[in-house]
Amino acid sequence: MPDRAPQPVDRQLPTDEARDLISLVRDIAQREVAPAAAEEEDAGRFPRELFTLLSESGLLGLPYDAEYGGGDQPYEVYLQVLEELAMARLTVGLGVSVHTLASYALAAYGTKEQQAENLPAMLGGGLLGAYCLSEPASGSDAASLRTRAVRDGDHWVITGTKAWITHGGIADFYTVMARTGEEGPRGITAFLVPGDAEGLSAAAPEKKMGMKGSPTAQVHLDGVRVPDSRRLGEEGQGFAIALSALDGGRLGIAACAVGLAQAALDEALRYAAERRQFGRPIADFQGLRFMLADMATQIEAGRALYLAAARLRDAGRPFAKQAAMAKLHCTDTAMRVTTDAVQILGGYGYTADFPAERYLREAKVLQIVEGTNQIQRMVIARHLAGPESR
Repeated sequence: MPDRAPQPVDRQLPTDEARDLISLVRDIAQREVAPAAAEEEDAGRFPRELFTLLSESGLLGLPYDAEYGGGDQPYEVYLQVLEELAMARLTVGLGVSVHTLASYALAAYGTKEQQAENLPAMLGGGLLGAYCLSEPASGSDAASLRTRAVRDGDHWVITGTKAWITHGGIADFYTVMARTGEEGPRGITAFLVPGDAEGLSAAAPEKKMGMKGSPTAQVHLDGVRVPDSRRLGEEGQGFAIALSALDGGRLGIAACAVGLAQAALDEALRYAAERRQFGRPIADFQGLRFMLADMATQIEAGRALYLAAARLRDAGRPFAKQAAMAKLHCTDTAMRVTTDAVQILGGYGYTADFPAERYLREAKVLQIVEGTNQIQRMVIARHLAGPESR
């Protein structure tokens, strides 16, 4: 029934340029991203050619300065681009978010010389980035990382292993946090490491429940030599840089989660309009209609929450608490909505013939990456009630 067909999200965008940008993204998503998503995810194939297209289209550097090849777009717009891409395929939306996260340290803390030398290729030259903070023994407790960088003249020698790295093994550059000083957060420094650096290698990609097309791997640094000109920020500033990057990254995850949830809702709406039982479409049954209403309400609330946080960021105001809230709410919403979508499709929802089961498997990881949702609750509580007593 045409009147029940899912409609594009009605977005409130600040400029005509932003509206044109969303139209471009929707066209790319529908023509280039969505058609092969199920097949490529099932095969575990990473769509590198799509990221080349996104780079050529100016979509890999949207929130960064046009001086260096960025798009000069506010986060309010950039995040809605992520949502549109994630609706078509989470591997692509999340990949753009991770690339943006990996570029942040240089864009925000690099010198003018560093930015001029490296940012144009990173933002519009077809390169793909990865962000290296977590390690096998330091995930939520990131300040306990063990990867070490030792000064050797005008170079640093980096040794250690990073874990759960999106784009691990295929990235062209890695933003790496390594210990250069004392234990704890004040002894960590950020470095920009080329993907082809001698001594850098990646393990076989992890075998995951979902997001099979997005490689996640350990990255080994075995005496990797990096010139001091690739140190980002001051010595000992790396953990502060990492946390600042994650505030923006959490908003990226929130937007991707809303996109995934919207895709699941759209699939449930399509199925409910077409599937007939007891002589009428199942969309006519109140129990199912209430499920759809709840799904749509949770998605709209999540969208409003991440956009409110983005507007704070764009205004230069503190937004860490709101970013944690958005990541928490939107990813929990994605889990609930995808679960309900499978339920609405019934037995068909449990089969790979429909995308609902893939959406459910993909949603779970969003509650874990870039700070588990338990960590988000800790962050929010600290803003509300202050640090925990020791």
